[in-house]
Amino acid sequence: MMNEAVEIPMEVLETASLRALVEAFVTREGTDYGSAEVALATKVDQVIAQISSGRARILWDSELESFDIRSAG
Repeated sequence: MMNEAVEIPMEVLETASLRALVEAFVTREGTDYGSAEVALATKVDQVIAQISSGRARILWDSELESFDIRSAG
């Protein structure tokens, strides 16, 4: 569980850095995308779209020095 999580606006990240961060997130073991196979680039684009629309957010935990992407709801 994340402690002292701070939201990181996607606008402060370079495009390549944002894509790398989201790619790392979607390739984490245990990430579930349902029964259909989805290409990595498609998954990354879907998560970026969720962040862009405000449905998801990037969180940074300074204590653990790690990030997570979570539903904004």
